[in-house]
Amino acid sequence: MARRRTTDTDADDLPRYFVWVRGLEGPEPQKWMAMDFGIGDWKRPLVLAYMELPEDERHLPLAMLARRYPPPRVDLS
Repeated sequence: MARRRTTDTDADDLPRYFVWVRGLEGPEPQKWMAMDFGIGDWKRPLVLAYMELPEDERHLPLAMLARRYPPPRVDLS
């Protein structure tokens, strides 16, 4: 099956940020549309690291991004 080319409109629909969050068993990767921390900034303590993805990387699977951008070191104390 051939992949169709991503248009400018499609690129706007893809997550813009690659985020490492604090999970139950250590850092977990996620893709977010925006860095909107919500009411009371309740998400902020969960975010370990984030970066805005270049347009050509926004379509990549989460597993590939996690290999490309390894998790930050987390202090377990």
